[in-house]
Amino acid sequence: MTRFKPQPGFVVQAFKYALDSNATTERKMRSHCGAARASYNWAVTWVEASWWQRRAKESYGIREADLTEWRPWSLPSLRKVFNEAKKTDPRFAEWWEENSKEAYSTGLANAAAAFDNYAKSKQGKRAGKQLSMPRRKSKHRARPACRFTTGTIRVEPDRRHVTLPRLGTIRTHESTRKLERRIVNGTARILSATIRFERGRWFVSFQAEVKRELERTARPEVAVGVDLGVKVLAVMADSLGEVRHVPNPAHYDTVLKALKRMSRRVSRRQGPDRRTGQKPSKRWLKANAERNRVHHRVAHLHADALHKLTTGITSEYGTVVVEDLNVAGMLKNRRLARKIADAGFGEIRRQITYKTARNGCRTVVANRWYPSSKTCSGCGVVKAKLPLHVRVFACDSCPLVMDRGENAARNLAALAAAHMTGTGVAGDQGAQAPKPRGADQKTRATRPSPKAEAGRAGGARLPHQQQKETRDRTQTEALTLW
Repeated sequence: MTRFKPQPGFVVQAFKYALDSNATTERKMRSHCGAARASYNWAVTWVEASWWQRRAKESYGIREADLTEWRPWSLPSLRKVFNEAKKTDPRFAEWWEENSKEAYSTGLANAAAAFDNYAKSKQGKRAGKQLSMPRRKSKHRARPACRFTTGTIRVEPDRRHVTLPRLGTIRTHESTRKLERRIVNGTARILSATIRFERGRWFVSFQAEVKRELERTARPEVAVGVDLGVKVLAVMADSLGEVRHVPNPAHYDTVLKALKRMSRRVSRRQGPDRRTGQKPSKRWLKANAERNRVHHRVAHLHADALHKLTTGITSEYGTVVVEDLNVAGMLKNRRLARKIADAGFGEIRRQITYKTARNGCRTVVANRWYPSSKTCSGCGVVKAKLPLHVRVFACDSCPLVMDRGENAARNLAALAAAHMTGTGVAGDQGAQAPKPRGADQKTRATRPSPKAEAGRAGGARLPHQQQKETRDRTQTEALTLW
């Protein structure tokens, strides 16, 4: 399926609003989200049934030509089969007409994307950790969500209500002025709307094609290096020598004591038990809701602080240099995992990347093994060792003594100048910094994946293909999906 491409001068942007829905509308929204989850589970079960059947026949020695055919998982194929099955299947026959067709299309589209990502991951065409087979969603753990792409989707002129298919008009908690004004002026067009229940309330997110001019930064000729940390969230040093320190707000640490007290209160109440069918008491529901409100407030404060930080950086500097941090590996440190997760290193880099592109700036990503903290920003000498607990950098070759984060930020800022005067690819937006020293990079032995011979349907082999390569090599053979 071809991806949507906005017209020149336009970008795809989301506008998210909280909803103040009544009991009737909330029941309809939960029904639509449940229909999306049910259609997703149906698609996963329907596709995997042929995989299990083929695996069973293979165990009896049946030849390849006589095995059960692979069922396709493309969205048109799933939609065609589901439209026939929902009229006779007892799981849908009695209630499928209560919801919009977009609810079922949401689940089928998610299932098709899940199978496609799984196939690309097995082929080596998808970056990141290898994905497993799609699994059914539980109504107790899955996040309720439903997407509308057709029908009546609009923002009302009063700027306090939105209208969605089969749900009707719903009041918003805040004004929709930013989106409604663009629609009236002809500089925005709504593409889709997604309702979602998260952080204790319902939200609607409009995906719109918006006309956006490049926002000129305050100092486009200045480059800045951003060094992220735990005690100090960001140390920024620009190419003019100015250094700024952004303290870590540590929102989670400020409420940790209160959360521990609330968690103990919840544990003393009679909570739900799915094994015995025990229902939670009203006192447990009240205590759990009070604890969740604290979690939700911390999440909102955390998101607000990161957006203010990244917006300030990208609106002032023309070039931003960040590090390629292994955040997933850093979270395995049990002593620092909570503080690193609270800082949001990965989210900061993601926001800087798309906000610099929106402002017409450059993002330079330093190589993961670039020794920004070990390198002296004065003479360029690289230390052999610099433990994490040493917070002051003292050069052994020159009298330079400064804060560890400030030294790293200065080196990152100097890296931007090397990109502008270096090779041809150095000036490209989002280009990777060259690796200065090969000795800094750790190596590991290539071993076969322990899941290569798993006895799970579709886990050991894809259609007409057996997993033979290790995870460090790319798959070069063609794959026949069905």
